[in-house]
Amino acid sequence: MGSISEPVHESSNTKPPGIKLIECTKKSNISFKTHQAIVLIVTFLAYTSYHATRKTTSIIKSALDPQTPEETLQSASFLKRSNALSWVLGNGWAPFAGSNGTVLLGDLDLAFLLVYAVGMFFSGHIGDRMNLRIFLTIGMVGTGLFTSLFGLGYWANVHMFYYYLVVQMAAGLFQSTGWPSVVAVVGNWFGKSKRGLIMGIWNAHTSVGNISGSLIASYFLAYGWGWSMVVPGLMIAVVGVVVFMFLPVDPESVGVDRDEDETESPKKGVRHPLLSPKPDTENGSAVGFLEAWRIPGVAPFAFCLFFAKLVAYTFLYWLPFYISHTAINGEYLSSTAAGNLTTLFDVGGVVGGILAGHISDRLNARAITAASFTYCAIPALYLYRSYGHLSMPVNIILMLVIGMFVNGPYALITTAVSADLGTHKSLKGNSKALATVTAIIDGTGSIGAAIGPVLTGYISTQSWSAVFTMLMGSAFVAGLFLTKLVVAEVTEKYQDLHRGSSSETPRSSPIEEV
Repeated sequence: MGSISEPVHESSNTKPPGIKLIECTKKSNISFKTHQAIVLIVTFLAYTSYHATRKTTSIIKSALDPQTPEETLQSASFLKRSNALSWVLGNGWAPFAGSNGTVLLGDLDLAFLLVYAVGMFFSGHIGDRMNLRIFLTIGMVGTGLFTSLFGLGYWANVHMFYYYLVVQMAAGLFQSTGWPSVVAVVGNWFGKSKRGLIMGIWNAHTSVGNISGSLIASYFLAYGWGWSMVVPGLMIAVVGVVVFMFLPVDPESVGVDRDEDETESPKKGVRHPLLSPKPDTENGSAVGFLEAWRIPGVAPFAFCLFFAKLVAYTFLYWLPFYISHTAINGEYLSSTAAGNLTTLFDVGGVVGGILAGHISDRLNARAITAASFTYCAIPALYLYRSYGHLSMPVNIILMLVIGMFVNGPYALITTAVSADLGTHKSLKGNSKALATVTAIIDGTGSIGAAIGPVLTGYISTQSWSAVFTMLMGSAFVAGLFLTKLVVAEVTEKYQDLHRGSSSETPRSSPIEEV
């Protein structure tokens, strides 16, 4: 990878083909700002498609296993209510339509997310050592292939559990390439000054992907659940081609100079630039896995995300199932209606991500913001379980609130915080830690994401109230892991207020000072 001082023709070999075509058509080079816009758009589309394919399995669960565990415990009213459920959900698909169908679906989630979590650590390590554009393309095409293979089981009349298990594990492995790569690319192009807000808005791709995945899968569910998997699978493969054609990994790879506001001059009160304007050989080597763990702040945020993502992914994988099996105002919703309703959780998530990013930028306090949102999620979860079934308006309002408080800290930690820590001052300007740090934080969170859905598969057979108790406890523990960083940020704010320095010179975040 050439430095920015090298001639443009030496970096042209790493330029994406689409960028070369645009510049050839324009007969002039693309500006830095235009490259930034391309990065935001392409990475947004990329991770939207990742989440759209990930959401599909939660939508088809009610079609695969139409029975409800809670009703089997109430034999007196079971027959009448089971008939109503069969009318709206169908007869199911073996082997998931049996008495242990819910457990098997939970096992699929566990297999997918465990492979995803383990793969995340390796993906970050590999991503810091190879062309991220190629790496993302391979991951997206592979994800599309195995998502489609899951759906092909519908037409091939496959009823063997291990077929779906192996396919889901392979899909999880390719899915793990996405997040470390897109965060690293965006971190390479944007400075820290408004990173929380920019990444909060950009991180809407998670919720947009969930929403689009829900709507697409719900629509095609009427034609057979196989279509709900194949169509999103083909879509992510197409977007993968777009990534290959147009994604510039960093300014050096396309031979452009960083704008002055991106180097963040010390005159503006920022102590260190995001990246050194001219990376040198000393700081150019990739950071090791254990070395990245030792970066101050990585471990607390990683373990916080373990529990925060446990909550978020339990909703991602089980909310449509929960809604379709829970009467709202005395009526059950069809799988399609339940899938459409769950999109409101992600609408709340978009608001929460943007709000958390904006607040953390204004306060210069990532930990305080993340912990506050996490603690607020606890009463929101209690209210949704206790009163969400009363009426549709109440369910909608509470679902929006939960989405905001659950996804807010999740979005903040996996974007702005990961990028902050990946460019921590202890790295001395080395840009080759972004993917590794992002992979450590999100990989640790993904282990929690794997545990949450499978626990739900088992616990829900006894009581959904117990599931929500587990989620509230997880949110509380997530906040506790940030206690030391919250205290550091509060102390910093108090000292600034006492000195009256907060209005004079902006300070770096206490996360960077730990």
